Amino acid sequence: MSTKHIPLISSGVAGPLGLLHLPRLWQKALLGAVGKLADGYSDIGPGYDHMVLGAIGIDPEKARAFIRSTKPSYIKFEAWVRSYPGVKLDKATIFKSNAAVAGYIHTDDVRKGIVAAAGLADDGSVNPGAIDLNNLDDWTEFHKSVA
Repeated sequence: MSTKHIPLISSGVAGPLGLLHLPRLWQKALLGAVGKLADGYSDIGPGYDHMVLGAIGIDPEKARAFIRSTKPSYIKFEAWVRSYPGVKLDKATIFKSNAAVAGYIHTDDVRKGIVAAAGLADDGSVNPGAIDLNNLDDWTEFHKSVA
């Protein structure tokens, strides 16, 4: 039986390129490529994955195919991103993408589900930002997988 993993790199983390979420996208896609991504997670799906790749002009299916076929280190994945035809990695594009990631707020239903699963009251005391809620969701799922 293959162990499946909860991705624990936060969307609030950037690699050398400075793009928030890109390291998490790589981790999820690599885990998906080897059949080890925990159930309920998408390897490159709608949401932050498509948001970041779209912002810099990369086709999500081509990113998935590259990761599945080469299983690159993170640095090799960033090198591929840099070499992608027509990629936009200027400071303004990166800033705009990072602002979109950092500023994203989940719907009330998503927030309520994450907060409830973590055993917290939905009383406004939890930061409503998607990065923080996603971290909380990952930590809850991780704990369930090992407890």
